[in-house]
Amino acid sequence: MTALLDVKDLQRHFDGVRAVDGVSFEVQPHEVVSIIGPNGSGKTTTLNLVTGTIPAHGGTIALDGARIDHAKTVDIAEHGIARTFQNGRVFATLSVADNIEVGIHSQLHAHRPFRRLSHVFLLRWIPLLAELFVAVFGTPAARRERAEIDRVIDREVDRFESRLGPRRDDPAYTLSYANRRRTEIARALALQPKLLVLDEPTAGMNQSETAEVLAQLLELKAAGQAILLVEHKLDLVMTVSDRVIVMDGGRIIAEGDPQSVRTDPAVIEAYLGRRRETPGSDSGEEGPA
Repeated sequence: MTALLDVKDLQRHFDGVRAVDGVSFEVQPHEVVSIIGPNGSGKTTTLNLVTGTIPAHGGTIALDGARIDHAKTVDIAEHGIARTFQNGRVFATLSVADNIEVGIHSQLHAHRPFRRLSHVFLLRWIPLLAELFVAVFGTPAARRERAEIDRVIDREVDRFESRLGPRRDDPAYTLSYANRRRTEIARALALQPKLLVLDEPTAGMNQSETAEVLAQLLELKAAGQAILLVEHKLDLVMTVSDRVIVMDGGRIIAEGDPQSVRTDPAVIEAYLGRRRETPGSDSGEEGPA
């Protein structure tokens, strides 16, 4: 099977520190792959490289066989990668619905005529004038696209109905931290991405809120959504993942199914700082949860 995401020998350094040092992995279609590791191991940097947030200093990244390692972030989104961020990023003064609509922006056609010309410096005025005309006068195609936008917003709000439904028109700055994270996930899913990249989606959530996110991730998995996940809550990782990649010091130190990774001595050492017996040994000491 051709890999959906193919990362080979990825490199990134900061002032001589190798944050990502020769990382290679794949994500297959419909697969959930999690990256775990101690703080500072290079997990978020890897996601930033895959999504074009920062440039790589070496290696290649391909999505569906097309190289994206030198592409701009907006072009990577158009290729089919959507992500959330570790510290949560929503547009505070926009409503929940408007935040979700932002996620569809790169897929619009009728509302963004001649958008390819926006990359040509001398011709940027053409799509700007065309968008102004559509906004003022409208077109049949734009009205049909508006109806599709509303359908997508409804779908993503319904995904978090009990939490976001009553707050659909509320500005994001009025939301709880957990609901801002849900809004961010809904915005990413509005793109209908080939690959959903999530950076600690349950950070700052309590046990009940984490369980809700886990249930939603399992629903996405059952629907065939490919996911690349960074998460510190190992119970969630071990439940939702098809494969787990463990990083330490910018390198991959283990990779495999959740159970084999859970009992890998290198993983136990990375998390606990020294080697300990695996679960079931005579010492009675336990490995990582």
